[in-house]
Amino acid sequence: MRFKDRYEIELRKYEDLISRKNEKTENYNGIFDRYKYPVLTREHTPLFWRYDLDEKTNPYFMERLGVNAVFNPGAIELDGKFYLVARVEGYDRKSFFAVAESDSGIDGFKFWDYPVEFDDLYPEETNVYDMRLTKHEDGWIYGVFCSESKDPNAPPGDLSSAIASAGIVRTKDLKKWERLPNLKTRSPQQRNVVLHPELVNGKYAFYTRPQDDFIEAGSGSGICFGLCDNIESPVIDEEKLVSPRVYHTITEVKNGAGCVPIKTEKGWIHIAHGVRNTAAGLRYVIYLFVTDLNDPSKVIAAPGGYLIAPRGEERVGDVSNVVFTNGVIARDNGDVYIYYASSDTRIHVATTTVDRLLDYAFNTPPDALRSLDCVKQRKELIKKNLELNIR
Repeated sequence: MRFKDRYEIELRKYEDLISRKNEKTENYNGIFDRYKYPVLTREHTPLFWRYDLDEKTNPYFMERLGVNAVFNPGAIELDGKFYLVARVEGYDRKSFFAVAESDSGIDGFKFWDYPVEFDDLYPEETNVYDMRLTKHEDGWIYGVFCSESKDPNAPPGDLSSAIASAGIVRTKDLKKWERLPNLKTRSPQQRNVVLHPELVNGKYAFYTRPQDDFIEAGSGSGICFGLCDNIESPVIDEEKLVSPRVYHTITEVKNGAGCVPIKTEKGWIHIAHGVRNTAAGLRYVIYLFVTDLNDPSKVIAAPGGYLIAPRGEERVGDVSNVVFTNGVIARDNGDVYIYYASSDTRIHVATTTVDRLLDYAFNTPPDALRSLDCVKQRKELIKKNLELNIR
């Protein structure tokens, strides 16, 4: 097939994909709506990112810089448009950030021409990923992400041990980014760090996840909260436990802050991820809790179990049986868009409202922690419903 013919075929496939309308599925739980199609995949990346479009240097129309996956996006609304700062992973396993925008928030996402660039402050940094976007009251948009480097103390021949730090950038327009120093804490490693959108006691507030090494939480006991005096030289001296890991729950292996907290009249809504072990490996799900408006380190509601778990095709991908979120958009009208990735491969959206999430948070029973107590919970619900005599 001629170069031009193949290009036109691939271009048509791309244009059909980004113009495809999304639709709600019939899956129902009253909490949120799922959608049929992912909002971003590797196929959503422009052809000119992946192919050399010069027939002289690419006569067989081959991918030169392939894209393996698009996942784990930060999310923000600006001037009525929806923006995702997605993690794009190449065939070479390196990730980078790229901005995609949409008018609807559920379809029509299109990447900007160029990926995100910022200053190279850390020569040892090998990989960056999973940016959380905070529209802060100080006027900046902050991106907090994982900055990964090889562990210099790893034994000879160990090429997988790594160190994770919390990198920080800021911007006004998602185009020009200023790199700030990485966050410093007492923990040897940090991942899944989120910046609170308001100052607390005149200080910048972070949700952190201390851990002993790159993979295992170790002595790290869950999602923590810490304050920092100066965002341009960010140091946290003390981390207070907010959402702990608990045996035989969805957070038994580890958990981490996901999205920037949503401010409501009843408290701050947090949407996070929890990890448990199974015979088939780790299972990642998304859960929710609420903290006090005046003390965002104090949990005031924590419904039991997960909010979102991988379902159907979402369970299949590079890292199977995983859903993960680090981006939510809460609009002024109360609508909420939860952007989550499935199996480290693609990005989906679930839509709901602040009112529905608050109802879920405050009226769903907490985890009873023991099977026999869970039976008592369910019997109470059954008894109540049977007494209503609704068939």
